[in-house]
Amino acid sequence: MSDLAARAAQLDAADPLAAFRERFLPAPDVVAYLDGNSLGRPPAAAAQRLDRFVREEWGAGLIRGWTGDGPGGPWMQWPERVGDRIAAAALGAAPGQTVVADSTTVLLYKLARAAVDAAGPGRREIVFDEGDFPTDRYVLEGIAAERGCVLRPIRGAAPERVAEAVGPGTALVLLSHVSYHSGLRTDAATITRIAHDSGAALLLDLCHSVGVLPLELDAWGVDLAVGCTYKYLCGGPGSPAFGYVRRDRQDTLRQPVQGWMGRRDPFEMGPGYVPAAGVRGVVSGTPPILAMVPLLAGLDLLEEAGIAAVQAKAEALTGFAIELVDAWLAPLGVRLATPREAQWRGGHVMLRREGFRELLPRLWERGVIPDFREPDGIRIGPSPLSTSFAEVHAGLAVLRELLAGDTPAGGVRAARTAG
Repeated sequence: MSDLAARAAQLDAADPLAAFRERFLPAPDVVAYLDGNSLGRPPAAAAQRLDRFVREEWGAGLIRGWTGDGPGGPWMQWPERVGDRIAAAALGAAPGQTVVADSTTVLLYKLARAAVDAAGPGRREIVFDEGDFPTDRYVLEGIAAERGCVLRPIRGAAPERVAEAVGPGTALVLLSHVSYHSGLRTDAATITRIAHDSGAALLLDLCHSVGVLPLELDAWGVDLAVGCTYKYLCGGPGSPAFGYVRRDRQDTLRQPVQGWMGRRDPFEMGPGYVPAAGVRGVVSGTPPILAMVPLLAGLDLLEEAGIAAVQAKAEALTGFAIELVDAWLAPLGVRLATPREAQWRGGHVMLRREGFRELLPRLWERGVIPDFREPDGIRIGPSPLSTSFAEVHAGLAVLRELLAGDTPAGGVRAARTAG
């Protein structure tokens, strides 16, 4: 056994979360699943919960489930109830500020539009990171066209760059807490203060941090936040997103998609729209009840493990991946595009090298599943509750083997030049 293989075995033997791996459904042909930052593995309990829900709560209760007293409470209350569970387990937020509804894109639109509309006179500028996930940028482009706003892109979410961009004309700052590409973690507390000092609202995209890093939305003073639930929360493909609205902003913000489920009394069926009090006003249409059932299984695991333990393992997993990159892959021309310092790193590691796009299908054929991001990046995304250190070792060993086979004799120099 090599030194690095022995180290992986030692780390697994000392892992306090090791037993959680057995509580996920297996994928027999997968050697290393390294894409938990795109789609989490399914908890075994998710299948059981779905079966029970379909047979009992839906099958036996039928439409009575909306107002009845099932195991999870009336379905009508699920947006707030499940939102409060996410808030307590992962957001550092008090109850009554988070709802589960819609997709990430729709919730980003709702909250960003509401913040822009609520900004004071003369505030028509929106600051954002031009390297953030595309949907964030596309949503803002649409809002700017609708509301006559000016977009102020910055490159990277460093506090000093935010400070240079905001001013008396800024209505909204929209940034990711963890970059989907590089894995860089922003200083959310400092950026919140900078935005507020300029009189602007801050909207955080939490898609790549929720469920893997502790968040302190209330303590930081964040105005608004949106995140998905299919990554580290293991809600499954297409599981609904959540939106957070700080309590003192709930009466001043009015989201633009006025649907019946966000009305003060949806069953009155009367004329005119009067928004429901509190964070319920973020809801528009029928809550995605069935899609929340697997999410509850993921939340059970996160609550049991505790977000602090999850973060500690995330830092150890990504740190071990970087150790393997330095030992095995850097000599083959692979560059690390993620911070080495754990306090500035999210839950994934970005590797860059020319030719990675063509290499990805070969990795998948060998049972190693990371993902590719333009222009030349492979993301290594271990998930703390379902990934072992041996799995990271095995996956990067296959990547090393394929790269070594593609590197010409004496071609380390050529690989470095190409990368």
